Amino acid sequence: MGLDFNNSNAHWSCYGFNRFRARLANEIGIDLDNMAGFGGSELPWNQVKDDIKPLLNHSDCDGYLSVAEMKLVYPRLIELVSKWSDNYDKEHALILAKDMEICVKKNVPLEFQ
Repeated sequence: MGLDFNNSNAHWSCYGFNRFRARLANEIGIDLDNMAGFGGSELPWNQVKDDIKPLLNHSDCDGYLSVAEMKLVYPRLIELVSKWSDNYDKEHALILAKDMEICVKKNVPLEFQ
């Protein structure tokens, strides 16, 4: 069991996706465990001013990213993971970013499954 997307070959286990998003959040200087919906002190998401926010503040098992959100997310995702060492998270993040770009061009949302 894990997380898949309707228009992407990127895949993570549920635990792996949570770890991946925590790593992204760390890249922009926030501790995901302290954010609303993740436990901790419940810091509000409206204080986060980064284009990666729609991917971080999203259910990990349902819903979708809109075309407008993906237009912001995929370039930022590439930027954030580009300095990571080659590993599973980087590889799948780049797959996800490329597939988001395709979704934007096709004007279709990216569904979390």
